[in-house]
Amino acid sequence: MDSGIRRLAEQLRDGSISSRELTELAFDRIGARNGGEPDFDGGPDAVNAWARLDRDAALTAADAADRRIAQGDPSLLAGIPVGLKDLFAVAGKPLTASSRLRANETADQDSAAWSALSDAGAVYVGHTHTHEFAAGGTTDQVGNPWNLAHSPGGSSGGSGAAIAAGMVPLALGTDTAGSLRIPAALVGVSSFKASFGRVPTDGVIPLSTTLDHAGPIARTIDDCAVALEVLTAAPRSRDPFGVGARPGIVAPRAADLRGVRVAVTDRPDSVDLEPDVRDGLERAVAALWELGATVVTIPAPTDLSKADYDTIFLAEARTYHAQYADRASEYRPSVREFLAHDLPPIAVDVYLAAQQRRAGVTAAWQRWFAENGIAALIEPTAASTAPVRGHGYDAGRPMGGTDPLTAFTATWNVTGFPVAALPAGVGSRTGLPVGVSVVGPGESDAETLAIALGLQERLPIPELAW
Repeated sequence: MDSGIRRLAEQLRDGSISSRELTELAFDRIGARNGGEPDFDGGPDAVNAWARLDRDAALTAADAADRRIAQGDPSLLAGIPVGLKDLFAVAGKPLTASSRLRANETADQDSAAWSALSDAGAVYVGHTHTHEFAAGGTTDQVGNPWNLAHSPGGSSGGSGAAIAAGMVPLALGTDTAGSLRIPAALVGVSSFKASFGRVPTDGVIPLSTTLDHAGPIARTIDDCAVALEVLTAAPRSRDPFGVGARPGIVAPRAADLRGVRVAVTDRPDSVDLEPDVRDGLERAVAALWELGATVVTIPAPTDLSKADYDTIFLAEARTYHAQYADRASEYRPSVREFLAHDLPPIAVDVYLAAQQRRAGVTAAWQRWFAENGIAALIEPTAASTAPVRGHGYDAGRPMGGTDPLTAFTATWNVTGFPVAALPAGVGSRTGLPVGVSVVGPGESDAETLAIALGLQERLPIPELAW
């Protein structure tokens, strides 16, 4: 379970283990490490990564995968147990977004991402908890496996916790302002936010349709790359932005970083970084130098204003959630507060003007990479380590760029650029993981993956003792 998807695929084929045995091991790990059955609120002494589990369906799928493998199926994901954030539809299964509002909702058909994984032979274990409707960065019903008193981050907190606890080797999440990358940093695992639209969001409960991304969380960037080959080749039933014509991402080899120009910007200087986070960035920069990269410091372009980000985010989120206006009392407090059903809609001209300025910011960043000859940018994933758990659903919580968890990440949802998030050690002061992000220019997914793969060879992956 801890050896990586490629190694597991080898073992499934050489008879060292069967998918049924691997799936049973996943459920044994869940039983030993989750802290009890899935729970809506989550106890203070539980990881509680899962919103629901389906052992019988998983074992049936595992048996089918074993038959496929015996017949020579080459898919690296055949027989691999997978968790899905509770936004990804699986036909016939509940789909609740970790919210009481959808407690009785069931999906009619598979999401495009799960359909692709299922076709590749992956085994559905269950749905992992999200911060309610993905509208926040803490997922406080889930405990951080490194310290249960702390949050695993969010909104894909259940997926991150399940990977960090070694319950499954692969999970899916979504990312609107950092919701794949923040949990990865806070629990010491890896994730990849591909360029906008490369992983289809058909059949995923939306938060903000032009900021939402979907993607993998796994122990390593290489595991993410294996999943991305399947996910980015997934057929989609809708393609409003014309992104489906791009080819799928083929998992690259680790890049030879000798002579590669990697930038550090002044963005970390404008944020109150925790010392452990700064140490993690310095470790990553030192590793890049050791690998032969040329690390340069260049000022960053002007970012999108918080007002414009919030205009886009809120206009799109409130449009989806208008259907629940008469049930607003059923949301958790922070989610109910930001949706603010009693406010008038955001005017169309205001929304479109914000989108136009967003396009300008994206173009400026693309020019910045090209004019400075930069292959990738490196920066902290989050400005802080995992916050104390239990306050993320309180009213008055910060959102967007004022939140230390999203101070860096939200920019790359605005631009839609690819980002690899990987661990950069464990803080000597907090004992909690820290992470860095490798950011590439638009559409440079394979190149960004390759650089992150090369860097991860020098940065140790934190190991939890169980």
